[in-house]
Amino acid sequence: MMADLPRAIVTELDGLAARYGPPLQRDAVIDDTFDDPIRKPDRYGEVCMVIRRPSGRILLAIKTFYPRGAYRLPTGGIHHGEGVLDSLLRETHEETGLETEVRRFLARVSYRGRSAPRAEPLFHTFAFLLDETGGTLASLDPSEEIEDWLEIEPVGLVSVAKTLDGLTSPGTRSVGGDWPAWGRFRAVVHRAVAEALAVG
Repeated sequence: MMADLPRAIVTELDGLAARYGPPLQRDAVIDDTFDDPIRKPDRYGEVCMVIRRPSGRILLAIKTFYPRGAYRLPTGGIHHGEGVLDSLLRETHEETGLETEVRRFLARVSYRGRSAPRAEPLFHTFAFLLDETGGTLASLDPSEEIEDWLEIEPVGLVSVAKTLDGLTSPGTRSVGGDWPAWGRFRAVVHRAVAEALAVG
């Protein structure tokens, strides 16, 4: 699984697993009739930020151009040549303005297109649990177009996945294709994170 990743990234992921605990690993075949983020040329994958507030609840976000109700765990692209942990810390700061501490490596997900399920993965998501330690919740990057935040109990992630699975909005240029396919793609990591949190 994930054999296409550069050796340096594989080595870093192994080190992060040793430091923060072994993640769940999932290899998902998806309907890839959308482009964003899986075909963005500036990244090979993303970090998923599972930010636990002092209340114990998890942060979700929605962007201005998302279908209504499509709150999800925030994610951020890993640039080519950038380390996974560096990306996690950078993206968490840019998207939330919060000070955090990494607690667990929750999940590693690779995605293969339905049209070529035996090909190398199109994209990767690496999910981490972070505890909020300070700061004020507010996106520092206006280009992210974050409209609103929502806090949920961790068990609510299964319901979030169901909502994402059930999107019916037509495609727009915002995702370069089909919103329902995007929603089903996004649902995968929410189920993996919910499972990891339940057993941890």
